[in-house]
Amino acid sequence: MKTVRIFSIYLAILTIVMIGVLVFGFTQGDFWEEGAILTEMPWGIVSLFDVYVGFLLFCAWIWYREPRFWAKAFMTIAILLGGNAVSALYAWIVLLRSEGDLRVFFLGSRA
Repeated sequence: MKTVRIFSIYLAILTIVMIGVLVFGFTQGDFWEEGAILTEMPWGIVSLFDVYVGFLLFCAWIWYREPRFWAKAFMTIAILLGGNAVSALYAWIVLLRSEGDLRVFFLGSRA
């Protein structure tokens, strides 16, 4: 149970940090102007592909563990729009709902 508690704290911190960084970016930067610059650079394109492949890998886990289509679709859209802040929040919520059972955490209703 101690491992689950540590993991829960870890996920909570990641969620808070990602939300904070997103707020910083949206309040201090220009998403469209800076995004246009980013997509002009080869490593900017590579970084975007890397991020979105990671999102889709995480979404694959959601599609495996979630039994309801609407939950799968909603979380996929939320992650593609909200990024890793949403991924961390999802993982944190399902960890809390699993009540410390890591098999349930990873497999959902398949456990």
